[in-house]
Amino acid sequence: MTHLNRRTFTLGALAGTPLLAACGNGIGSNGAPRIDARADTTLNYLYTNYPNTQDLAGKAAGMLVMPLVTEAGFIAGGGYGRGALRVGGTTVDYYSATKGSVGLQIGAQQFAHVLFFMTEDALSKFRRSSGWAAGADIEYVFNDIGENLRAETTTSSSPVVAVIFGQAGLLAGVSLEGMKYTRIIP
Repeated sequence: MTHLNRRTFTLGALAGTPLLAACGNGIGSNGAPRIDARADTTLNYLYTNYPNTQDLAGKAAGMLVMPLVTEAGFIAGGGYGRGALRVGGTTVDYYSATKGSVGLQIGAQQFAHVLFFMTEDALSKFRRSSGWAAGADIEYVFNDIGENLRAETTTSSSPVVAVIFGQAGLLAGVSLEGMKYTRIIP
């Protein structure tokens, strides 16, 4: 029978540390396939329920698909989600979206959104940045009723069009302002 003492425990812990450290580095993880599967499901839902977005996708230089962003707040709040950047229908990078807020708020909600990069320049700026924040150059489409995504959306001259859909929860309003997107290795 083996007797466990401090020395045996310490040596075992030190030997196991590199193995434990390797668990969270993304190598061999199923994070990327899970994000891709969720992005595929999100796009299928978007195209089925909002058919005009297919035209928008056809004109876009690239799309950031955020399948699920969760926000919660009680005076101070925050949100987080992970998604895939698609160019030509292929995932080229993965991103996280984080958001913080302070103000009169209480509740929680979840939503999906897709950022359509309508110009190569907008897509290039997004990809080159170390952390891209949603701002004034985005045109928002909020309505969760398919008929409200009208043809004007597909002829947009904005460099980035954000389609927000699938809202669920009890937190008033959805905005991407203040949302920061950062490239990740899932």
